[in-house]
Amino acid sequence: MRSRLFLKIYLTLLASLAAVAVASAGFVWLGQGEEDLSWQSQRARFVAALIPADMDRRSVEATLERFSRTFDADIAVYDPHGRLIASAGRPLPRDILERRWRRDRGDVHTMVTELPDGRAVAARMERPFRPAGRNPLAYLALIAGVIGLAAYPVVRHLTRRLERLRRGVDAWGRGDFVARVPADGSDEVAAVAKSFNKAADHVERLIKSHRALLANASHELRSPLARLRVAIDLYEQAPDEKRKEEIVRNLAELDTLVEEILLASRLDHVEKLDAPESVDLLALVSEEGARNGVEVSGTPAIITGDARLLGRLVRNLMQNALRHGRPPVSATVARVGGAVELKVRDHGPGVPESESARVFEPFYRPSGRSEAAGGWGLGLALVRQIAERHGGAVRYESQLGGGACFVVKLPLRPA
Repeated sequence: MRSRLFLKIYLTLLASLAAVAVASAGFVWLGQGEEDLSWQSQRARFVAALIPADMDRRSVEATLERFSRTFDADIAVYDPHGRLIASAGRPLPRDILERRWRRDRGDVHTMVTELPDGRAVAARMERPFRPAGRNPLAYLALIAGVIGLAAYPVVRHLTRRLERLRRGVDAWGRGDFVARVPADGSDEVAAVAKSFNKAADHVERLIKSHRALLANASHELRSPLARLRVAIDLYEQAPDEKRKEEIVRNLAELDTLVEEILLASRLDHVEKLDAPESVDLLALVSEEGARNGVEVSGTPAIITGDARLLGRLVRNLMQNALRHGRPPVSATVARVGGAVELKVRDHGPGVPESESARVFEPFYRPSGRSEAAGGWGLGLALVRQIAERHGGAVRYESQLGGGACFVVKLPLRPA
């Protein structure tokens, strides 16, 4: 069953063709009627000149005989009262004057021409003494029919693509987030299909990311919650300062984890920075280095971004190096072409080369690391998100002397 859209478009096209055909036929018909009237007037004057009113009957009969032999026709002349004056050939019907034009059996045509003086000349012959009759409406209807047949596959192809787009959107709306629509072509329908596929990819990535984040976060929250519950039970039985510090430390870990989850969720929905400003990256890194006891060196570099998010990026890198690596930990800022690179290095065991790409996944846990030891949380995942929101990228580099080195590349502010 064809869709309503196809019927609307196709019927609209056919109705437009029909309207054009009828209007054109009307104009042609009116023009043809004027042409016939002009031809009849000229024919009447021509016949009146050949058979003048003052010509005697014998001369009229002789003229009619010549016409009859020349055109192989039956001809008769009548006076203004309808009485026969002269004739040639076979007799004509008595009611010949009642119908000005008619077609008899075969190809025989009968016509009557009224002369200016009131007489009438009737003739019956195989070929009519007038322009050949045409039916412009039939020609225009034929043309409209051909155009309608030719337009059928074009309209059907267009509406079929729209139907595929609608089915894809319906399937996606029912929860089939992997559904996509064909985006072949370069017209507006293809542009809409590409936009839909792009939006569907983005939403699918967000849903997968949020599902993974929720699953990992719920798993990671169990450890500090369990430790907190045990510490509270022990503190209630025998309050002391160490158990109080353990409770505070677990609460701080929970607070940090929840804050990271909220920040990661917010960055998933952010395409552009809210209020970018000029930031001296070396000064910002030096400030975080002083706070975390990390040696900082390099050259000043001005970038455009969110100072709070960039501070979080630097802090996460340094705390990751301090927590999972070994001292000394150092940070350097250097200009490389039209960009600036921030390197944070430690001298710990590093990351296996086969897992260097996965280290930026949320709650990544290196192979061989026990569940009790926990994963790497959201720190490096947030570093990647913040770098990408600033038009940059982050990567891991292995070091010859051992240890891990994370490199963040950000664009310099245009001069």
